[in-house]
Amino acid sequence: MDVNEAQKKDEAAKPRRFSNDENLNTLLNSVVDEVSVYAERLGGQIKKLSDIGRALSGVYDLNTLLEMIVDQARNFTNADAGTLYIVENSTLRFQIVQNDSLKIRMGGKTGETIPFPPVEMKESNVSAFVALKGVSVNIPDVYDTDLFDFTGPKKFDSSTGYRSKSMLVVPMRNHENDVIGVLQLLNATNPKTNEVIAFSQDYENLSESLASQAAVSITNAKLISDMGDLFEAFVKVMATAIDEKSPVTGGHIRRVAELTLTMAEVIHDIKEGQFKDITFSQDQLYELRIAAYMHDIGKVTTPVEIVEKAKKLQTIFDRIHYVRLRMDYIIQKIKLEGQNSKIELLQNGNDPAKIKSCEQETLEKVAEMEEIRDFVNKCNEPGEFLEDETLERLKELSKRTYQDEAGESQPFLTEDELLNLSIRRGSITEAERKKMQGHAAVTLKMLKQIPFTKKLKNIPNFAGAHHEFINGKGYPLGLAGDEIPFEGKLMAVTDIAEALTASDRPYKKAMPLETVYRILRSMAEKGELDPNLVDLFIDKEVYKIYQERHENGANEKKSSEAEVKS
Repeated sequence: MDVNEAQKKDEAAKPRRFSNDENLNTLLNSVVDEVSVYAERLGGQIKKLSDIGRALSGVYDLNTLLEMIVDQARNFTNADAGTLYIVENSTLRFQIVQNDSLKIRMGGKTGETIPFPPVEMKESNVSAFVALKGVSVNIPDVYDTDLFDFTGPKKFDSSTGYRSKSMLVVPMRNHENDVIGVLQLLNATNPKTNEVIAFSQDYENLSESLASQAAVSITNAKLISDMGDLFEAFVKVMATAIDEKSPVTGGHIRRVAELTLTMAEVIHDIKEGQFKDITFSQDQLYELRIAAYMHDIGKVTTPVEIVEKAKKLQTIFDRIHYVRLRMDYIIQKIKLEGQNSKIELLQNGNDPAKIKSCEQETLEKVAEMEEIRDFVNKCNEPGEFLEDETLERLKELSKRTYQDEAGESQPFLTEDELLNLSIRRGSITEAERKKMQGHAAVTLKMLKQIPFTKKLKNIPNFAGAHHEFINGKGYPLGLAGDEIPFEGKLMAVTDIAEALTASDRPYKKAMPLETVYRILRSMAEKGELDPNLVDLFIDKEVYKIYQERHENGANEKKSSEAEVKS
């Protein structure tokens, strides 16, 4: 302590001279001391209220916030118990119930479930009266008033041995001056004697201030929650739009999201090795989940006939039917020409050998056309890898012609049919593949136009990178190595794994895990996928964990529902 501080302390300890009359001077000193103590205590309470307000403004989880409001209100009023109600559907719904003497904590983040029904809005109930009138009620002793019906508290006291006495009930008004809840405090205590006392006017005023701050914080928390719900609804609407456009893609989106979250949680739990320092908070997992749900949002612009192209000649319908009709027409024409030739031979009196030869020639031509029809039908299937010989024969067929009904020459196969039938593997052409790949660029473009919050700001980069390759040969931006966010590398693995295992793809069957693992490892060796993530996916059996959590459980639920319906 320095000299100045010591002097100030000494001066404060000396009696102040207000009058030459000692009795009056003593009285005035006493009054000044009491006022000073009161002012100091009041200043401390106001500071505490200010600190509480700042603390409340930083909490956005509604349950945590409501619990904190009651805890803080009871703390600075020395109340033994407290209840917080929220106005809901013209009733007061219990949100927090606390009582230190009875060791009761219900509601919020840490309390038990509240079993009590909502309070009806009747003025005979003190809390409902406060909610309806918007005024505070301060009662020194609930047993010594007939202003309200306290039958409930008295029955509670009788069954528990508790004694409800002083009660302070204040409305919680939001920024629009609407009462959104009620804060009820019970049994203020003297901190020195623990005696139950009435709530002072100071406590009432401060509690009203706290209730107002709390109401604003509750409104903000609800607003943030509502914004989150709105965003979730938006994501689900977009997923539904894609789902309605193509059930194939819709199932893919959900499964990739679930598989991605499963893999992220597996990585989070790893305590040693390559990924031991990588963890995900709840906010980061939420951001990743939303990114996974939106990773194919760009497919809303992809033609559905490409997304669901099950056969090589398929557009809105499978054009193989055109080819078959064409071949059938040629076959019927050959048969008709054969019949005409036979009739002509018979009319000219030709010998049976020539007639037999004519019939045989017709049969051979018909057999050739039927074989060509079967050959083209086989080439239309995406599961077969086309060899050079097959491609050469398709080209030869496209050069062959027949005469239509108008007498004009038409090709066995059109240029577009030849192009599609000549696809070596799969069912889409190179031009269609580029349209499919374009969805990643559209996804990135669409998501970058959304003003994401700080916690979700990485969604465009995560979702837009699920087709990028480590070697830089991916799309849409051609990112390479560390340019690709970790979450994008992770999603690249889960996206491909889901596509390979999916059973609802029209152009292929679901692959067994051994085959999927072999393909993933091959892609890692080519520098397309992150080899460490591929190894983890395989070694930790991420797909099997996903199946246990989502697919097997879902199947069991469907079976149970089917049994109930039957």
